[in-house]
Amino acid sequence: MHTVLAGQHHLLALSGRALSLTGAGILIALSAAYVVLFVGALVSIVRARMDGGMKLVWLVFAFVAPFLGSLLWFLIGRRRLTPSQNT
Repeated sequence: MHTVLAGQHHLLALSGRALSLTGAGILIALSAAYVVLFVGALVSIVRARMDGGMKLVWLVFAFVAPFLGSLLWFLIGRRRLTPSQNT
């Protein structure tokens, strides 16, 4: 009985390590996606054809609240530009 429990403990330790590696991989992937979203929003804001005041507001918002600002830029900010203003 003791050997069976020891085998299960070893199996649990291996699955714990695999789960921890998977968790680290997911964390790295989410972090990379976050950086890509933020940098993409900054580039898009800078390249957008809008007056300097609005561009500055979006840039400040993106830096103050990076995730929310970037997400809102892509969901709201770019859509408010007229088709001739979109780049």
